[in-house]
Amino acid sequence: MLGLVNLLLAVLQIYSLVIFVYVLLSWIPNKVGILVEIDNFLGKVCDPFLNIFKKFIPPIGGMVDISPIIALIVLQLAGRLIVSIF
Repeated sequence: MLGLVNLLLAVLQIYSLVIFVYVLLSWIPNKVGILVEIDNFLGKVCDPFLNIFKKFIPPIGGMVDISPIIALIVLQLAGRLIVSIF
């Protein structure tokens, strides 16, 4: 059981890192070459989860999207919940 918990925690940490990289790539205005492919892949992986939060959290000032921050907090809380249950 402990191995499964560690696996779940590792998956949550990796997914958090993927979201973080996706957000950093969004700051690059003119992506070319491999960055376009990476951005497209990360978008397919991250957008379904991030869109859950984008529905409820409007951008601040019409431009600043804080939904990735909330998504990362939710992932961290999920990890803590898993640890506290097991």
